[in-house]
Amino acid sequence: MNIKRAKEEIKNTIQAYLLKNDFGEYEIPVMAQRPILLIGAPGIGKTQIMEQISRECGIGLVAYTITHHTRQSAIGLPFISRKTFDGVEKAVTEYTMSEIVASIYEKIEESGLREGILFIDEINCVSETLAPAMLQFLQCKTFGSHRIPEGWLIVAAGNPPEYNKSVREFDVVTMDRVKKIEVEPDFDAWKEYAYSAGVHPAVISYLNTRPKNFYRMESTVDGKTFATPRGWEDLSRLLAVYEKLDKMMDREVVVQYIQHPQIARDFANYLELFYKYRTDYQIDAVLSGHIDDILVKKAAHASFDERLSVTGLLLSRLNVAFRNVYLQEMDLESLFGILSEAKEALLGVQKEQPFVYLEDAKSAFAMEYSQKKKAGLLSREDAHHYRNVLDTLGTYLVELRKADASRGEQVFDLLKQWFGEKKAVYDRDFDHASAMLEYAFDFMESAFGGGQELVVFITELNTSQPALHHLQQYSCERYYRYNQTLLCHETTRVLLERIRDLG
Repeated sequence: MNIKRAKEEIKNTIQAYLLKNDFGEYEIPVMAQRPILLIGAPGIGKTQIMEQISRECGIGLVAYTITHHTRQSAIGLPFISRKTFDGVEKAVTEYTMSEIVASIYEKIEESGLREGILFIDEINCVSETLAPAMLQFLQCKTFGSHRIPEGWLIVAAGNPPEYNKSVREFDVVTMDRVKKIEVEPDFDAWKEYAYSAGVHPAVISYLNTRPKNFYRMESTVDGKTFATPRGWEDLSRLLAVYEKLDKMMDREVVVQYIQHPQIARDFANYLELFYKYRTDYQIDAVLSGHIDDILVKKAAHASFDERLSVTGLLLSRLNVAFRNVYLQEMDLESLFGILSEAKEALLGVQKEQPFVYLEDAKSAFAMEYSQKKKAGLLSREDAHHYRNVLDTLGTYLVELRKADASRGEQVFDLLKQWFGEKKAVYDRDFDHASAMLEYAFDFMESAFGGGQELVVFITELNTSQPALHHLQQYSCERYYRYNQTLLCHETTRVLLERIRDLG
């Protein structure tokens, strides 16, 4: 299955394992909760989905790459204790708590989350001395003599033997005690994540035209050459920063991340064209409604790759606008919730001390931010959202003191006014993003008619979460019309495969 389906399966398993009956017991007894064993090629996102699952389920996460551990750090160090049996004192060998088990208890203490995931990566690549401990871990949920706390689920990941010479086969007894999920690279599944994560449009556009280069692992006389999803995402991050620094990326840089010389060279060449097309086709001007007839004709007679690149450039600029609107919406929703609760207090029991109430409200929101950050439940985007809201609340408090507003009614009227101004900025940006979408359709229709480029355009809108979120609130007649007429009889995957074959 692909990584998206694997993520869904793990979330479903977590919900099933953590469900309790009326007596407060887990419906599936702890010893019957099979560890999940993820087997898949390196770099396809196994570790990353664990972080996403932890945040989305609101549970803790402790992650270890087991190949970095010795037998002592995994199962603990021996020490001599004295015990009495039948009245006779005996010296007994015991073990200190495993570093891994101890880290779970530390996470519980730090975050307050009593349920979570213990994620062990590269579990089938351990040393010979550690292998028996790993088998015991999967079979009995213990490291040495110390059991994993109840409420903490085990997810282990490993690579198939063709990717790692150190891989050890697990015996049937062990495999019969785990829930095995095999994960295969899948570009279309990854692309949904890529749009949400803001992966650079040049990467998405390139892989749209050459999906076979999304994941490649080949053996040559010089060793392994490969391209992985992890490599593409890390390259994307560097590419975005290079643009801010006004630096150019060439093949020598690309091959540091995409360690397949042929693909690295091909992407570097494509990147040059990508920047050229962005300039030649005046994408920002097009999305502002200034559509040049000469550019329309140029696009209509361009090569297939060039037409898809132009389509990708339009989509990427739209997604930036959609994502910006979505982030503003998140901030507004939190502010609205805080100010809605403030209304009753400021016009009632706290009308004589409005600043005390607002400072407390800000502190409560800051505490929520701190707790979630400590627990590892915030993505970078989530953390930025909390900081934006806290900054806004801080600004409101400063401005209120400047305005010398001392009564609750005065304070609430000003807060309402400032929130209205912030909402007006959001409405303006929402309308601008909607207009950009209409202008994109104008260009696509003028240049490509109802051709395959429009199929790609609609399909990519359907893949992008920021775009879909926007389209749930903005009724774009052409989107719904083309979505129905172009995609009603065939699946997205089949259409994309046919279009790629044409290229």
